[in-house]
Amino acid sequence: MRYELYYWPSIQGRGEYVRLALEDAGADYVDVARERGTASMMALMDGKATDTPPFAPPFLKAGKMVIGQTANILLHLGARLGLAPKTEPGRLWVHQLQLTITDLVLEIHDTHHPLGPSLYYEEQRTPAKKRTAEFWNERVPKYLGYFEGLIAARGGAYVTGRRITYVDLSLFQIVAGLRYAFPKRMQKFEREIPGLVSLHDRVAARPNIEAYLASPRRIPFNEDGIFRHYKPLDL
Repeated sequence: MRYELYYWPSIQGRGEYVRLALEDAGADYVDVARERGTASMMALMDGKATDTPPFAPPFLKAGKMVIGQTANILLHLGARLGLAPKTEPGRLWVHQLQLTITDLVLEIHDTHHPLGPSLYYEEQRTPAKKRTAEFWNERVPKYLGYFEGLIAARGGAYVTGRRITYVDLSLFQIVAGLRYAFPKRMQKFEREIPGLVSLHDRVAARPNIEAYLASPRRIPFNEDGIFRHYKPLDL
């Protein structure tokens, strides 16, 4: 199977969670918009080229199927790439964890755009500072503390035990992204999540991921993506 990933060509965004799974598994895939431009991506979204048009990227073309939504894509890929448990309860558990990560990603985005994406950050600086303070005081401990507890309870190298899943790859991205967006805040908080920090390092050292991170395929973090570094928010 040669997969086609459709996502914006200049940001990591939500597409990065799919890229990490494809890269770790050594899957044959093409990042379509980066190689061919966005026209083909928009064509699949207009409802004429497929019976199952996605609402927005990222989406994946796997054979004749077009699959949208990050967690849904990973649910499909997980079993096929060896990145999910073989049993149905296990697959649903990992999917549930990925949906929780999806909620966290939205809250991360809202730190710099609390009033909505139609306004620039510069138009919502004061609400952004308030939202960011709440995020770090209330939400980060809740979310990351939850995953830290799962790692400690299972005692394995990864969240679900000894075998890696796409959830571990996504948590790597969460830690890396928070380090970029909030280096000062994250440096202080990392002492509370030693298991997640170790998980991040373990994933980064995996051969395929290490090669990916060193390659031009890994788009650098920037101020157009989900993780954005604004100094007034990183106190």
